[in-house]
Amino acid sequence: MNEAKVLYKTWSVCPVCLKRVPAERVQVGSGVFLWKSCPEHGSFTTLIWRGLTDINEWTGNSEVPAAEDPKCPDQCGLCGDHLQETCCVLLNVTNRCNLNCRFCFADNEATTIDPSFEEIVQSLNNLIEKGKTLVQMSGGEPTMRDDLPEIIAAAKEAGARYVQLNSNGVRLSEDRDYVKKLAEAGLSFLFMQFDGTHDEIYRSLRGKPLLDIKKRAIDNCAEFNIGVTLVPTLVRGINTDQIGEILRFAIAGSPKIRGVHFQPVTYIGRVPENPTEKDRFTLDDLLAEIQAQSDGLIKSENLLPSSCDHPLCGFHGDFIIGQHEVIPLLKRSKPVKNCCCTPTPADKNREFVARRWQRPAADQTNENACCGDVHDMEYFLDRVKSHGFTISAMAFQDAGNIDFSRLRRCSLHVYDKGKMVPFCAYYLSAWKQ
Repeated sequence: MNEAKVLYKTWSVCPVCLKRVPAERVQVGSGVFLWKSCPEHGSFTTLIWRGLTDINEWTGNSEVPAAEDPKCPDQCGLCGDHLQETCCVLLNVTNRCNLNCRFCFADNEATTIDPSFEEIVQSLNNLIEKGKTLVQMSGGEPTMRDDLPEIIAAAKEAGARYVQLNSNGVRLSEDRDYVKKLAEAGLSFLFMQFDGTHDEIYRSLRGKPLLDIKKRAIDNCAEFNIGVTLVPTLVRGINTDQIGEILRFAIAGSPKIRGVHFQPVTYIGRVPENPTEKDRFTLDDLLAEIQAQSDGLIKSENLLPSSCDHPLCGFHGDFIIGQHEVIPLLKRSKPVKNCCCTPTPADKNREFVARRWQRPAADQTNENACCGDVHDMEYFLDRVKSHGFTISAMAFQDAGNIDFSRLRRCSLHVYDKGKMVPFCAYYLSAWKQ
C-alpha cells in the first residue's frame, strides 16, 4: 500500500450539493488526487495527475497560499481574492444550437430567448477595454444568429483588439456568403470543434457524421483568410487514440489551420454519467500521448505549462511548420519557471495566441515564405508569420476536481449580468447521486 503524502491544502466543493469544503492535493504512489469530504454526502477522491511527468517539476514553485475564507464559487465576481487579470472574455450570444452533443458544457435546452442585439452591444461596451480585449463569441452555437456579423462589427467598433468565434462549423461549411460577412465584419480567428479524422467519432460524440462538414468549413474560412484552430474534446474510449492523427491533419492543413487546442473532457453541463477514475484523461496523459502518437514529431519538452493560468490548467507550444519539418520555438526548463513579470501574464498570453491564431493578410507576408532556408533570418521571420502553429490545451475543472487555488488564477472569464466570472465557476454543475 502506497503512503499518502499531502502536497497542498486548498478548497473545493462537494460534487453533489456544491457547498464549499476543504480539500487536499495528495500524492499516492505516482498519482496525485484531490481528496475532500462533505458532512452530508461523504468523501470524494478525484485523480488529477497520473504521474507520467513529475508534478512538482511541472508546477515549479508557483503555488500561493489558499485563501482563508474564499468567496468561490458562489460569489465569483471577480473578487479581491482573484490573482489574475482577464486574458479572454467569453460572451454567450445564444443558447440555441444545431447539434445535440453527448458532452457539452453549455447544457442549454434552448428555451430562453436570445439576448437582443442592443443588449449584446451594451455588454460589449461594458466589457471591452479599447485596443486590448479578446472577446470570444460563444453559446450555444453563435452562428445560429443571422446578425452575428453585425455583432462582430460592433465588438470591433467598441474597441476589441481581437474577436474570436467558437463554433461547430456546420453553418460555416454550408453558407459561404455568411463566412464572407464574418470576415468583412472583422472576425480575427475561429475555434472550431474537431474531434477526430473519421466519422464514427462524430457519430458517437455529436450524433451525426461531420468530418466532411468540418473540412468544408476550414476551406471556406481559408478563402476569406480566417485562421482556424481545431478544438478536440478528448474522451477516453472514443478519441484519445486520435491525438496523433488530429495533429497530422492540422499540420498538413497549415497555414489554413493555425493550431490544435486540446480539451480533455470536463464533466460539467451535459454528460452521459458521472466519471470514474478510469474515465479521467489528465494533462500529463495528454503530454505523453502527444509525443507517443506523433512518433516524436512533437516532443513533450516543447510544451510548456501555462504561466497565465495555473500550471495544472493547461499548456502551450509554439512551432513553425517548415517545408519538411516541424520546428519548435519553445523548450521546457527544469524546474519550470512561471514568470509573472511585466507585461502581465494575461496580456502576454493574449498577444502570444493571437499572433499565432490570426492569419496575416497576404500583403503582410513575403511571397517567397513558402520556400527558403529556415536558418536565414528574413525567411524565418516570414515563415513564423505565415506558418506559425500552436499546440495548446485547457483542462477545465468540474465538481469532482475543482480546486480554488487553480480557480483564483483563471484568466478565461465569462461576462454575464455585468460581472466577469471565471469559466469553471460559471459552468460548474452538480453531479447526480
